[in-house]
Amino acid sequence: MHTVLAGDIGGTKTRLAIAEVSGSRVNLLSEGSFQSRDFSSFDSLLGEFLSGKKAPFSAAFGVAGPVEGRIVDVTNLPWRIHADELVRRYGFASCTLLNDLEATACGLPALREDDLLTLQDGIADAVGNAAVIAPGTGLGEAGLFWDGKAHRPFATEGGHASFSPENELEMYLLKHLKARYAHVSWERLVSGEGLVNIYDFLRMNLPGSPMRDAAAISQAALEGNDATCVKALECFVKLLGAEAGNLALKVMSRAGIYMGGGIPPRILPFLKNGAFLEAFLNKGRMRHLLENMPVRVILDDRAALYGAALRAAGAP
Repeated sequence: MHTVLAGDIGGTKTRLAIAEVSGSRVNLLSEGSFQSRDFSSFDSLLGEFLSGKKAPFSAAFGVAGPVEGRIVDVTNLPWRIHADELVRRYGFASCTLLNDLEATACGLPALREDDLLTLQDGIADAVGNAAVIAPGTGLGEAGLFWDGKAHRPFATEGGHASFSPENELEMYLLKHLKARYAHVSWERLVSGEGLVNIYDFLRMNLPGSPMRDAAAISQAALEGNDATCVKALECFVKLLGAEAGNLALKVMSRAGIYMGGGIPPRILPFLKNGAFLEAFLNKGRMRHLLENMPVRVILDDRAALYGAALRAAGAP
């Protein structure tokens, strides 16, 4: 049994917990959720969470950004996090920084069967690599390498790879976004910001159409009371499926692809209507490979927190 400090640090929300870890089981003893932009630095947020608490000896934090050595700059926040500075300030015996999607991948063993929704069964008990894709504030992607005995999670920045359109509408959408951004990545379309970008593009020729944030677009689409929102979310889901298929092929994720992040659990009716899977499978001669891969949605939004806890306790 290990008592550890774990964190899931995102551009919108940061979640911290003191947890007990036994094998792959994670029991959260104390948990706090914070709006990231309410704090000038992670250090100030962590100090608030630990106020009046005894800091565990071991800590690990999943961070939305590329980890370089012992330092990470958070992609969608003006934060720089130094593991060694945290060790000096809080007296941790060990402090690990890992990409938030790597943390999500690490957290998969802690999930129960009812924490997952299956969109495609694939081959039962398939063995091999796996992958995680997670649209939220940004678009995170990670892989899990199968070494013959266990999965070894690894981070990527695949969400920042260049977007590639597949039809005329998407070509016009790319042209529209090229006028705004120097580089149009998949994250510019498959994320909360991406859903807004798609909606704004679709409403250009609809005078009086209101501005909306991602949550409002999703809600209106799910309620079916705004045709532009419905079309925007349909487009979003197809693009998510296409990029999930890209990731699955690049990692050769025979053991499955998992969808995390804040958006997928909120749009399940659109994910289950067939458009996502058709876009996922639409890879020409490789369709048969993708048909054999399990596809699951992570319903528990604490997966990255569990993964950070497992890593803090010494899991690979």
